[in-house]
Amino acid sequence: MSANIAVDSQFIEEKTGMWTQNPSSGRIPGNMAIWVAILSEMSEFAIMFICIFLAKVHYPEVFAQGIDKVNTLAGMLNTLALLSSSYFVAKAVLSIRKAQVDSAIRWMWLSVASACLYLIIKYWEYTWNISQGYNVDTDVFFTVYYYITFNHFLHVGWGGGALLWGIYRLKSGFYTDKNHEGLETIASYWHMIDLAWILIFPLLYVLR
Repeated sequence: MSANIAVDSQFIEEKTGMWTQNPSSGRIPGNMAIWVAILSEMSEFAIMFICIFLAKVHYPEVFAQGIDKVNTLAGMLNTLALLSSSYFVAKAVLSIRKAQVDSAIRWMWLSVASACLYLIIKYWEYTWNISQGYNVDTDVFFTVYYYITFNHFLHVGWGGGALLWGIYRLKSGFYTDKNHEGLETIASYWHMIDLAWILIFPLLYVLR
C-alpha cells in the first residue's frame, strides 16, 4: 500500500511539474476564475462596441467629424505603450518558467512603466480635449468616446496594480518555475485589457 502511495505521489509531482513547466501541453494559462472574469469584462466591452456601431449608424456625420477632432497621435502612442507592456508581461512569464526570477522582475517593471506611460498620455489627451472645448456633453461622439476610453483607463489603472502585486510576489519568492499560475493569471488579464484597446483605437480614432 505504501509503495503504491509513493508511486502515486511521484506521478502527481511529475504531472504537476509538466503542467507548470511545459506550456505546450495544452494547459490554459492562469486559473478558471480569471477566465470567467475575462469573459465578463469582454462582454462588457462588447456591449460598448455595439453602442459605438449603433451610434455611428444613427449619427454618421457626427462620428466622422468627431474622429477628425480627437488626437490620433495620442491614440497611437497609447497603442504602442500597451502593446509594449503586453510584450514585457509575456517575457516575464517566459522568464519565470525558466526560473529566471530577476529577469522576470525586470520585465514586469518595464510593463508597469509602459502602463504608467499610457495613463500619463491619456490624462494629457483628456486635458488637450478639454482645452479644445471637447467635453463629454459636446455631442454623441464625445459622450461615447469619454465613456468608453475612461472605462478602459480605469481598467489599465487596476490592471497596473495587479502588475505591481505580481512584482511583489516575485520578490517574495512565491512565484517559481514550478509555481507561477498567479503570474500567468495577471498576464492573461493584462492581455485582455490590451486587446480591448486594440479594438477601441480604430473604432474611435481611425474608422470614419
